[in-house]
Amino acid sequence: MSDRFDCKNCHESLYGRKYIQVEDNPHCIPCYDHLYANTCQECKEIITHNSKELFYNDRYYHEHCFRCVRCTRSLADEPFTSQDDALVCSECYSNEFSSKCVVCDKKVMPGSKMLEYSGSTWHEDCFVCHGCEKPIGAEAFIPAENNYYCVPCYEGRLAPRCSHCNKALTKGGVTYRDEVWHKECFVCTGCKTTLAGQPFTSEGENPYCVKCFSSLYAKKCAGCNTAALKCVFDLQALTKGGVTYRDEVWHKECFVCTGCKTTLAGQPFTSEGENPYCVKCFSSLYAKKCAGCNTAITGFGDGKYISFEERQWHQPCFKCSRCSVSLVGSGFFPDRDQILCTDCNNDD
Repeated sequence: MSDRFDCKNCHESLYGRKYIQVEDNPHCIPCYDHLYANTCQECKEIITHNSKELFYNDRYYHEHCFRCVRCTRSLADEPFTSQDDALVCSECYSNEFSSKCVVCDKKVMPGSKMLEYSGSTWHEDCFVCHGCEKPIGAEAFIPAENNYYCVPCYEGRLAPRCSHCNKALTKGGVTYRDEVWHKECFVCTGCKTTLAGQPFTSEGENPYCVKCFSSLYAKKCAGCNTAALKCVFDLQALTKGGVTYRDEVWHKECFVCTGCKTTLAGQPFTSEGENPYCVKCFSSLYAKKCAGCNTAITGFGDGKYISFEERQWHQPCFKCSRCSVSLVGSGFFPDRDQILCTDCNNDD
């Protein structure tokens, strides 16, 4: 009696039948198709052992099911692409989705070399330099005057020239007095420090860093020069907002009351001779006293005053010593330390 030769799955005899070996185990054809065959993504049927199977993007297809979703032609031997998980042949994709080359007006086929820039598309061979007409390809290029140039042509024909070295300026520089400069060429006239990105000023046509301009041209603070030992800003140049007093400039911090040294910038002040004083110091040191209220007449606020003989009064204080009626603009009579209106004087 001969040994049995059965299907590993259904155990039916395989003598005289076709079978397929899987990991050293024989399977009859029906069992093999049931256990191991893949399902077609398109028709959802089994791809049997004797059918040609195609695999794409983790999916399986019958050869006759692998076709363009638009024109239904077989894609087994055709170039294709995928659009929203649907298979599309190159011709249909090109007709529906491909851009046109702005030079030759032909479709840019899927898979072909192309270049896109600023919303336009070119075949790689159509994107050429406007100057030398050589293909630019993946090389650097510069757009100018509605055309595109390779770097050598742009530098030789169109690039602005640095005012200092006269070499082409192909990327970021500095504009000063309507002229362009390389960043490394735009330097202080004095110390030659690069000025790009730094605060600077000028004297005539020449740019200077703040330090050089300060030492060479900036006005000096009158306070620092005359009181250097007392001023914490000793001999500093005045390069930004200060105070002008008697045709001289001062740092705000240097312009102080001669008496109490309080900063006067933005405050009311007056002077005695050449010296500035705050209102309080001037009042206590130099201001005349009102004969009525005995406070200083400073010239600020109700600053108008009336003077008679050796005495002065604020206008509101110039009134009859008895009835307190205002004597401003009226006749009055002095009576020793008093001043009287006409009626009070007649009562005497």
